[in-house]
Amino acid sequence: MTAMIRCVRLWTGQEGSSHVEIGRLDMSSGRNDDLVSGAMSATHVTVEETAGGGSLAWHTAPVRQLVVTLAGTLVFTTRDGEEFTLHPGDVLLAEDTEGSGHQWRLEGSDPWRRMYVVLAPATTVPFIRD
Repeated sequence: MTAMIRCVRLWTGQEGSSHVEIGRLDMSSGRNDDLVSGAMSATHVTVEETAGGGSLAWHTAPVRQLVVTLAGTLVFTTRDGEEFTLHPGDVLLAEDTEGSGHQWRLEGSDPWRRMYVVLAPATTVPFIRD
């Protein structure tokens, strides 16, 4: 049984540009025949909502974090023109805390509801690149 929780990693290269990797979170058999990832330590969790039509100009991630989209569809772009779309259920691994950054805009009229999971220092995220 293979897990397919889609995960997109945003990270900063040595040249200072944000880059995108599309993948998934590694999961294996757990209790009750569920799939489960390894434990990831977090410092805190918050939820936010942005009204439909919202956007955010160029910025970097404020901290290394997971962003779980609960509702809404977003298009992200890096300054080098890399682009990806997040849908409900997708996880963003935001690691571009410095450098050129990224921007996003909501598609459609639905709000963007998300959960931010701020990762504890040195926490390993089981990201597997496609």
